[in-house]
Amino acid sequence: MPPSVRQALRAVSSLRLTVALLSLGLLMIFAATLDQVNLGVWGVQQKYFHSFLVWGRVRGIALTVPVFPGGYLLGGLLIVNLVAAHFARFRLTAAKAGIWLTHVGLILLLVGEGVSGALQRDSQMRLNVGQTSRYSESFRDYELAITDPSDPRFDRVTSIPARQLALAKPIHSPALPFAVQTVAYFPNVRPAAGRGENDADVPAAELQFRGPQGVIGTAMVSAELAEPQSLSWKGRTWQVELRSARYYRPFRLSLLRFTHDVYPGSDIPKNFASTVRVVSDDGRDDRRVVISMNRPFRYRGLAIYQAGYANDDHTSVLEVVHNPAWPVPYLSCGLIGAGLVAQFGLQLAKFGRRSRRKS
Repeated sequence: MPPSVRQALRAVSSLRLTVALLSLGLLMIFAATLDQVNLGVWGVQQKYFHSFLVWGRVRGIALTVPVFPGGYLLGGLLIVNLVAAHFARFRLTAAKAGIWLTHVGLILLLVGEGVSGALQRDSQMRLNVGQTSRYSESFRDYELAITDPSDPRFDRVTSIPARQLALAKPIHSPALPFAVQTVAYFPNVRPAAGRGENDADVPAAELQFRGPQGVIGTAMVSAELAEPQSLSWKGRTWQVELRSARYYRPFRLSLLRFTHDVYPGSDIPKNFASTVRVVSDDGRDDRRVVISMNRPFRYRGLAIYQAGYANDDHTSVLEVVHNPAWPVPYLSCGLIGAGLVAQFGLQLAKFGRRSRRKS
Protein backbone atom coordinates (compact mmCIF):
# COMPACT_ATOMS: atom_id res chain seq x y z
CA MET A 1 0.00 0.00 0.00
CA PRO A 2 1.47 3.41 -0.97
CA PRO A 3 2.48 5.62 1.99
CA SER A 4 -0.01 8.34 0.99
CA VAL A 5 -2.89 5.86 0.99
CA ARG A 6 -1.75 4.41 4.30
CA GLN A 7 -1.58 7.87 5.84
CA ALA A 8 -5.05 8.79 4.54
CA LEU A 9 -6.48 5.51 5.86
CA ARG A 10 -4.89 6.16 9.24
CA ALA A 11 -6.46 9.63 9.40
CA VAL A 12 -9.92 8.44 8.34
CA SER A 13 -9.85 5.51 10.78
CA SER A 14 -8.55 7.62 13.69
CA LEU A 15 -10.14 7.06 17.09
CA ARG A 16 -9.94 10.82 17.61
CA LEU A 17 -12.19 11.27 14.60
CA THR A 18 -14.64 8.80 16.11
CA VAL A 19 -14.73 10.71 19.39
CA ALA A 20 -15.09 14.05 17.56
CA LEU A 21 -18.00 12.79 15.45
CA LEU A 22 -19.76 11.32 18.48
CA SER A 23 -19.26 14.59 20.37
CA LEU A 24 -20.72 16.57 17.48
CA GLY A 25 -23.63 14.16 17.45
CA LEU A 26 -24.32 14.79 21.13
CA LEU A 27 -24.20 18.55 20.56
CA MET A 28 -26.60 18.20 17.64
CA ILE A 29 -29.05 16.19 19.77
CA PHE A 30 -28.82 18.80 22.55
CA ALA A 31 -29.47 21.68 20.13
CA ALA A 32 -32.34 19.80 18.47
CA THR A 33 -33.95 19.12 21.86
CA LEU A 34 -33.91 22.83 22.70
CA ASP A 35 -35.17 23.81 19.23
CA GLN A 36 -38.07 21.37 19.45
CA VAL A 37 -40.04 24.05 21.33
CA ASN A 38 -39.92 26.24 18.20
CA LEU A 39 -40.11 23.69 15.39
CA GLY A 40 -41.92 20.66 16.78
CA VAL A 41 -40.82 17.05 16.42
CA TRP A 42 -41.15 16.82 12.63
CA GLY A 43 -39.44 20.17 12.03
CA VAL A 44 -36.50 19.19 14.23
CA GLN A 45 -36.12 15.87 12.42
CA GLN A 46 -35.97 17.58 9.05
CA LYS A 47 -33.65 20.39 10.15
CA TYR A 48 -31.14 18.44 12.25
CA PHE A 49 -31.34 14.70 11.63
CA HIS A 50 -32.60 14.29 8.05
CA SER A 51 -30.19 16.79 6.50
CA PHE A 52 -26.52 17.06 5.56
CA LEU A 53 -26.15 20.57 6.99
CA VAL A 54 -28.03 22.51 9.66
CA TRP A 55 -28.87 25.97 8.35
CA GLY A 56 -29.32 29.11 10.45
CA ARG A 57 -30.64 32.55 9.60
CA VAL A 58 -28.40 35.59 9.88
CA ARG A 59 -30.04 38.27 12.02
CA GLY A 60 -31.04 41.42 10.22
CA ILE A 61 -30.86 40.01 6.70
CA ALA A 62 -32.77 37.34 4.78
CA LEU A 63 -29.82 34.97 4.50
CA THR A 64 -29.31 31.42 5.73
CA VAL A 65 -25.88 29.85 6.21
CA PRO A 66 -24.73 26.37 7.30
CA VAL A 67 -23.93 26.41 11.02
CA PHE A 68 -23.51 22.72 11.91
CA PRO A 69 -23.20 19.29 10.25
CA GLY A 70 -26.50 17.47 9.94
CA GLY A 71 -27.43 13.94 10.85
CA TYR A 72 -26.86 12.49 7.37
CA LEU A 73 -23.35 13.98 7.20
CA LEU A 74 -22.34 12.86 10.69
CA GLY A 75 -23.82 9.41 10.16
CA GLY A 76 -22.10 9.01 6.80
CA LEU A 77 -18.73 10.05 8.24
CA LEU A 78 -19.18 7.61 11.14
CA ILE A 79 -19.84 4.79 8.68
CA VAL A 80 -16.68 5.66 6.73
CA ASN A 81 -14.72 5.90 10.00
CA LEU A 82 -15.91 2.49 11.24
CA VAL A 83 -15.26 0.74 7.91
CA ALA A 84 -11.81 2.31 7.62
CA ALA A 85 -10.99 1.29 11.22
CA HIS A 86 -11.60 -2.34 10.34
CA PHE A 87 -9.27 -2.26 7.38
CA ALA A 88 -6.61 -0.34 9.32
CA ARG A 89 -6.65 -1.99 12.76
CA PHE A 90 -8.74 -5.15 12.91
CA ARG A 91 -8.13 -8.49 11.33
CA LEU A 92 -10.95 -10.90 10.64
CA THR A 93 -10.06 -13.57 13.21
CA ALA A 94 -12.06 -15.60 15.71
CA ALA A 95 -10.64 -13.50 18.55
CA LYS A 96 -12.07 -10.33 16.99
CA ALA A 97 -15.44 -11.81 15.95
CA GLY A 98 -17.30 -9.93 18.68
CA ILE A 99 -15.83 -6.58 17.61
CA TRP A 100 -16.70 -7.25 13.98
CA LEU A 101 -20.30 -8.16 14.83
CA THR A 102 -20.70 -5.07 17.03
CA HIS A 103 -19.34 -2.73 14.40
CA VAL A 104 -21.39 -4.32 11.61
CA GLY A 105 -24.47 -3.80 13.80
CA LEU A 106 -23.57 -0.14 14.34
CA ILE A 107 -22.99 0.44 10.63
CA LEU A 108 -26.29 -1.26 9.79
CA LEU A 109 -28.06 0.88 12.40
CA LEU A 110 -26.72 4.09 10.84
CA VAL A 111 -27.59 2.94 7.32
CA GLY A 112 -31.07 1.90 8.44
CA GLU A 113 -31.75 5.32 9.95
CA GLY A 114 -30.71 7.00 6.72
CA VAL A 115 -32.94 4.72 4.65
CA SER A 116 -35.86 5.25 7.04
CA GLY A 117 -35.44 9.01 6.90
CA ALA A 118 -35.52 8.94 3.11
CA LEU A 119 -38.28 6.36 2.54
CA GLN A 120 -40.57 6.38 5.58
CA ARG A 121 -44.00 7.84 4.90
CA ASP A 122 -46.44 8.65 7.72
CA SER A 123 -50.14 9.28 7.24
CA GLN A 124 -53.34 8.96 9.20
CA MET A 125 -56.77 7.44 8.79
CA ARG A 126 -59.74 8.96 10.64
CA LEU A 127 -62.74 6.65 10.92
CA ASN A 128 -66.13 7.13 12.52
CA VAL A 129 -67.85 4.07 13.97
CA GLY A 130 -69.44 2.27 11.03
CA GLN A 131 -67.32 4.07 8.44
CA THR A 132 -65.16 2.35 5.81
CA SER A 133 -62.09 3.79 4.08
CA ARG A 134 -59.43 2.56 1.68
CA TYR A 135 -57.02 5.49 1.93
CA SER A 136 -54.95 7.35 4.49
CA GLU A 137 -54.07 11.05 4.40
CA SER A 138 -50.69 12.73 4.67
CA PHE A 139 -49.89 14.92 7.67
CA ARG A 140 -47.97 17.54 5.67
CA ASP A 141 -48.31 16.98 1.92
CA TYR A 142 -51.25 18.34 -0.06
CA GLU A 143 -52.70 17.78 -3.51
CA LEU A 144 -55.10 19.47 -5.89
CA ALA A 145 -57.87 16.97 -6.63
CA ILE A 146 -60.00 17.49 -9.73
CA THR A 147 -62.94 15.07 -9.75
CA ASP A 148 -65.05 14.16 -12.77
CA PRO A 149 -68.31 12.57 -11.47
CA SER A 150 -69.92 12.17 -14.91
CA ASP A 151 -69.59 8.36 -14.91
CA PRO A 152 -72.29 6.86 -12.61
CA ARG A 153 -70.07 3.87 -11.82
CA PHE A 154 -67.15 5.77 -10.33
CA ASP A 155 -65.53 9.18 -9.94
CA ARG A 156 -62.47 9.90 -12.03
CA VAL A 157 -59.98 11.84 -9.89
CA THR A 158 -56.88 13.62 -11.18
CA SER A 159 -54.49 14.62 -8.41
CA ILE A 160 -51.72 17.19 -8.73
CA PRO A 161 -49.12 17.57 -5.93
CA ALA A 162 -49.28 20.99 -4.30
CA ARG A 163 -45.55 21.49 -4.88
CA GLN A 164 -46.31 21.66 -8.62
CA LEU A 165 -48.75 24.50 -8.00
CA ALA A 166 -45.94 26.42 -6.31
CA LEU A 167 -43.94 26.38 -9.58
CA ALA A 168 -46.58 28.61 -11.21
CA LYS A 169 -46.22 26.78 -14.55
CA PRO A 170 -49.14 25.49 -16.68
CA ILE A 171 -50.01 21.94 -15.65
CA HIS A 172 -51.33 19.58 -18.33
CA SER A 173 -52.77 16.12 -17.71
CA PRO A 174 -54.01 13.60 -20.32
CA ALA A 175 -57.06 13.04 -18.09
CA LEU A 176 -58.13 16.70 -18.25
CA PRO A 177 -59.35 18.67 -21.29
CA PHE A 178 -57.92 21.87 -19.83
CA ALA A 179 -54.72 23.13 -18.24
CA VAL A 180 -54.28 24.38 -14.67
CA GLN A 181 -52.42 27.66 -14.18
CA THR A 182 -51.44 29.00 -10.77
CA VAL A 183 -52.10 32.72 -10.39
CA ALA A 184 -50.88 32.87 -6.79
CA TYR A 185 -49.71 30.24 -4.31
CA PHE A 186 -49.65 30.69 -0.53
CA PRO A 187 -47.79 27.87 1.27
CA ASN A 188 -48.83 28.91 4.81
CA VAL A 189 -52.30 30.33 5.38
CA ARG A 190 -54.16 30.71 8.66
CA PRO A 191 -57.80 31.87 8.70
CA ALA A 192 -58.55 34.99 10.73
CA ALA A 193 -60.95 33.17 13.06
CA GLY A 194 -61.88 29.68 14.17
CA ARG A 195 -58.37 28.31 14.67
CA GLY A 196 -56.32 27.55 17.75
CA GLU A 197 -52.83 28.92 18.17
CA ASN A 198 -51.33 25.42 17.92
CA ASP A 199 -53.10 24.51 14.67
CA ALA A 200 -50.88 24.08 11.64
CA ASP A 201 -50.92 26.44 8.70
CA VAL A 202 -52.22 25.08 5.40
CA PRO A 203 -51.65 26.03 1.75
CA ALA A 204 -54.00 27.97 -0.49
CA ALA A 205 -53.92 28.93 -4.16
CA GLU A 206 -55.68 31.05 -6.75
CA LEU A 207 -56.08 29.06 -9.96
CA GLN A 208 -57.09 29.59 -13.56
CA PHE A 209 -58.31 26.83 -15.86
CA ARG A 210 -57.44 27.31 -19.50
CA GLY A 211 -58.96 25.68 -22.57
CA PRO A 212 -57.86 26.03 -26.20
CA GLN A 213 -59.61 29.41 -26.46
CA GLY A 214 -58.39 30.86 -23.15
CA VAL A 215 -59.58 31.01 -19.53
CA ILE A 216 -62.68 28.88 -18.85
CA GLY A 217 -62.87 29.39 -15.09
CA THR A 218 -61.13 30.37 -11.87
CA ALA A 219 -61.09 29.05 -8.32
CA MET A 220 -59.69 29.95 -4.93
CA VAL A 221 -58.79 26.73 -3.14
CA SER A 222 -57.51 26.01 0.36
CA ALA A 223 -57.11 22.90 2.48
CA GLU A 224 -59.30 24.67 5.07
CA LEU A 225 -62.38 24.84 2.83
CA ALA A 226 -64.94 22.19 3.70
CA GLU A 227 -66.57 22.05 0.27
CA PRO A 228 -64.93 21.73 -3.18
CA GLN A 229 -65.27 24.39 -5.87
CA SER A 230 -67.21 23.70 -9.08
CA LEU A 231 -65.91 24.16 -12.61
CA SER A 232 -68.38 23.88 -15.51
CA TRP A 233 -67.41 23.78 -19.17
CA LYS A 234 -69.00 22.30 -22.30
CA GLY A 235 -71.83 20.67 -20.38
CA ARG A 236 -69.58 18.94 -17.84
CA THR A 237 -68.85 19.84 -14.23
CA TRP A 238 -65.73 19.07 -12.22
CA GLN A 239 -65.18 19.38 -8.47
CA VAL A 240 -61.91 21.11 -7.50
CA GLU A 241 -60.39 21.01 -4.02
CA LEU A 242 -57.03 21.34 -2.30
CA ARG A 243 -56.78 18.56 0.28
CA SER A 244 -54.34 16.40 2.19
CA ALA A 245 -52.54 13.98 -0.13
CA ARG A 246 -54.21 10.58 -0.14
CA TYR A 247 -52.50 7.19 -0.27
CA TYR A 248 -54.86 4.52 -1.52
CA ARG A 249 -54.42 1.01 -0.11
CA PRO A 250 -55.17 -2.45 -1.58
CA PHE A 251 -57.67 -3.09 1.23
CA ARG A 252 -60.64 -1.54 3.03
CA LEU A 253 -60.72 -0.79 6.74
CA SER A 254 -64.05 -0.52 8.60
CA LEU A 255 -64.33 0.72 12.20
CA LEU A 256 -66.69 -1.63 14.03
CA ARG A 257 -66.13 -0.47 17.61
CA PHE A 258 -64.04 2.04 19.54
CA THR A 259 -63.33 1.87 23.27
CA HIS A 260 -61.70 4.49 25.46
CA ASP A 261 -60.72 3.66 29.03
CA VAL A 262 -59.37 6.17 31.57
CA TYR A 263 -57.80 5.80 34.99
CA PRO A 264 -60.44 5.94 37.77
CA GLY A 265 -61.15 9.46 38.99
CA SER A 266 -59.30 11.18 36.13
CA ASP A 267 -59.40 11.98 32.41
CA ILE A 268 -55.97 10.40 31.80
CA PRO A 269 -56.22 7.78 29.00
CA LYS A 270 -55.53 4.26 30.20
CA ASN A 271 -56.23 2.48 26.95
CA PHE A 272 -58.07 3.13 23.71
CA ALA A 273 -58.60 0.56 21.02
CA SER A 274 -60.30 0.12 17.66
CA THR A 275 -61.97 -3.05 16.48
CA VAL A 276 -61.71 -2.98 12.70
CA ARG A 277 -62.64 -5.21 9.80
CA VAL A 278 -59.98 -5.69 7.12
CA VAL A 279 -61.09 -6.71 3.64
CA SER A 280 -58.40 -7.03 0.95
CA ASP A 281 -59.08 -6.25 -2.70
CA ASP A 282 -57.82 -9.67 -3.79
CA GLY A 283 -60.34 -11.44 -1.51
CA ARG A 284 -57.73 -13.25 0.55
CA ASP A 285 -58.46 -11.45 3.81
CA ASP A 286 -61.71 -10.68 5.59
CA ARG A 287 -61.13 -10.58 9.32
CA ARG A 288 -61.49 -8.59 12.51
CA VAL A 289 -58.47 -7.02 14.18
CA VAL A 290 -58.07 -5.06 17.43
CA ILE A 291 -55.63 -2.13 17.23
CA SER A 292 -54.76 -0.65 20.63
CA MET A 293 -52.27 1.79 22.16
CA ASN A 294 -49.38 -0.65 22.46
CA ARG A 295 -50.53 -3.18 19.90
CA PRO A 296 -50.12 -2.05 16.28
CA PHE A 297 -51.41 -4.00 13.31
CA ARG A 298 -48.84 -4.90 10.64
CA TYR A 299 -50.32 -5.59 7.23
CA ARG A 300 -49.12 -5.45 3.62
CA GLY A 301 -45.90 -3.61 4.51
CA LEU A 302 -47.70 -1.09 6.74
CA ALA A 303 -47.75 -0.58 10.49
CA ILE A 304 -51.10 0.79 11.73
CA TYR A 305 -51.06 2.36 15.20
CA GLN A 306 -53.83 3.61 17.46
CA ALA A 307 -52.85 7.28 17.62
CA GLY A 308 -55.84 9.01 19.17
CA TYR A 309 -59.54 9.73 19.04
CA ALA A 310 -61.93 12.65 18.47
CA ASN A 311 -65.58 13.71 18.53
CA ASP A 312 -66.37 12.30 21.99
CA ASP A 313 -65.01 8.84 21.21
CA HIS A 314 -66.96 8.50 17.95
CA THR A 315 -63.87 8.93 15.76
CA SER A 316 -60.75 6.79 15.88
CA VAL A 317 -57.47 8.25 14.61
CA LEU A 318 -55.09 5.63 13.22
CA GLU A 319 -51.52 6.37 12.16
CA VAL A 320 -50.35 4.47 9.08
CA VAL A 321 -46.59 4.09 8.66
CA HIS A 322 -44.87 2.76 5.56
CA ASN A 323 -41.21 2.08 6.36
CA PRO A 324 -39.42 -0.51 4.22
CA ALA A 325 -36.44 -0.43 6.60
CA TRP A 326 -38.37 -1.20 9.80
CA PRO A 327 -36.64 -4.61 10.44
CA VAL A 328 -33.16 -3.02 10.26
CA PRO A 329 -33.04 -1.63 13.85
CA TYR A 330 -34.07 -5.02 15.26
CA LEU A 331 -31.40 -6.80 13.22
CA SER A 332 -28.82 -4.15 14.18
CA CYS A 333 -29.54 -4.43 17.90
CA GLY A 334 -29.37 -8.22 17.61
CA LEU A 335 -25.94 -8.04 15.96
CA ILE A 336 -24.65 -5.52 18.51
CA GLY A 337 -25.91 -7.64 21.39
CA ALA A 338 -24.46 -10.82 19.91
CA GLY A 339 -21.14 -9.07 19.27
CA LEU A 340 -20.88 -7.78 22.84
CA VAL A 341 -21.78 -11.19 24.30
CA ALA A 342 -19.26 -12.90 22.02
CA GLN A 343 -16.48 -10.42 22.83
CA PHE A 344 -17.01 -10.53 26.58
CA GLY A 345 -17.37 -14.31 26.42
CA LEU A 346 -14.07 -14.67 24.56
CA GLN A 347 -12.32 -12.38 27.02
CA LEU A 348 -13.81 -14.24 29.96
CA ALA A 349 -12.71 -17.58 28.53
CA LYS A 350 -9.23 -16.15 27.93
CA PHE A 351 -9.06 -14.86 31.50
CA GLY A 352 -10.18 -18.28 32.80
CA ARG A 353 -7.44 -20.07 30.88
CA ARG A 354 -4.79 -17.69 32.24
CA SER A 355 -6.03 -18.20 35.80
CA ARG A 356 -5.88 -21.98 35.48
CA ARG A 357 -2.33 -21.83 34.10
CA LYS A 358 -1.19 -19.65 37.01
CA SER A 359 -2.74 -22.00 39.55
